[in-house]
Amino acid sequence: MQATPVQWVAAALFVAALVHTFATKAIERFGHRHPRHAGTFHLLGEVEVVFGFWAGVLIVAMALLAGGSEAIAYAESRQYVEPLFVFVVMVVAASKPVLAAVGATVDALARWLPLPQALSRVWLGLAAVPLLGSLITEPAAMTLAALMLREPVFRSGLPERTKYAALGVLFVNVSIGGMLTSYAAPPVLMVADTWQWDSAFMLRHFGWKAAIAVLVNATAATWLLRRHIGGLVDHDTRDGSVPRWVAVVHLAFLASVVVFAHHPVIFLGLFLFFLGFTQAYERHQAPLILKEGLLVGFFLAGLVVLGGMQEWWLQPIVSGLSPGVLFFGSMGLTAVTDNAALTYLGSLIEGIRPDAQYMLVAGAVAGGGLTVIANAPNPAGIALLRRGFDDESVGAGGLLAGALLPTAVAALAFLVL
Repeated sequence: MQATPVQWVAAALFVAALVHTFATKAIERFGHRHPRHAGTFHLLGEVEVVFGFWAGVLIVAMALLAGGSEAIAYAESRQYVEPLFVFVVMVVAASKPVLAAVGATVDALARWLPLPQALSRVWLGLAAVPLLGSLITEPAAMTLAALMLREPVFRSGLPERTKYAALGVLFVNVSIGGMLTSYAAPPVLMVADTWQWDSAFMLRHFGWKAAIAVLVNATAATWLLRRHIGGLVDHDTRDGSVPRWVAVVHLAFLASVVVFAHHPVIFLGLFLFFLGFTQAYERHQAPLILKEGLLVGFFLAGLVVLGGMQEWWLQPIVSGLSPGVLFFGSMGLTAVTDNAALTYLGSLIEGIRPDAQYMLVAGAVAGGGLTVIANAPNPAGIALLRRGFDDESVGAGGLLAGALLPTAVAALAFLVL
């Protein structure tokens, strides 16, 4: 396929966005050394801004090369359901009544584990909540897990390497934790209808393997954290100021948003009702994470715009690999592009064999924790946890290093079991 000048420019801008992603921590530090323009450097150092910024550059470049109408037509042709859904589900899942309900459940489960209660909560946040993502979707699981772990794990006082190791486990576990059903993980959702994969198929071929890997990763990370978490004072996270009926209403909003995840008109309407309810019962609420949710939505929308122009070089690579090589190829490509976009390209390949289908999806989800762009929920985790790291930013190199071992565990589970 002969690439057009616009496609070459889009590929170059995609590479620029990747380089920018790896440079965000350095940009933040540069801003500290030049306070006169610290605001600009801080903005460009926000991971969530990166792809939205370069997507805007792409639209301007398209307007100059192909005309304004072509640029607008391309921007309007993209599907923004996923960015909108991630924004909505983040805000609803992070609301005070939902967190109070989840915290009470976690406290009850933690009492049954043979560990100090504070350490038990960390293990449940790294194991049970990511697996819960198979029911409530991965973005919601990432939001809940990040907020549960933010205080005990992602705080000052812990070594940076330890925090990056925990972050890598969290991202990998969320990426594979949605594999027990056919609707919760974005890369699975892209192929489920085309390849006729239902939840029973997912559980039989992927789910139990993913669950084993999640438990192994969470246990290893908890053991690593034991010296830093075991001494924390146990406390009950239940919030008595939230009436049970308010928590039930919030959980009902969350469940409804998940059910209508592919119908933006419906879930946005539900979200407006949710905002009205939180305003009406403001005394039972905490500030909603609207800013963080919007930034994550902006990041994912930028990825949709930039990623939509990369099919011309990505699809030939995917279609030309043998099943064995395809697993590692898709795992590596996931690190530089969204895994849902990668599996979507695979679903377009006519006559792709069942073993190649398995390898493509398994590799894509196994590599979902390697970078911030590898899996759609990752920017949500970054937005909620970055303040616990030096310079209040997450370095791409640190995340990659922290995710290598849990990624290897996930890869072994899918290849060997």
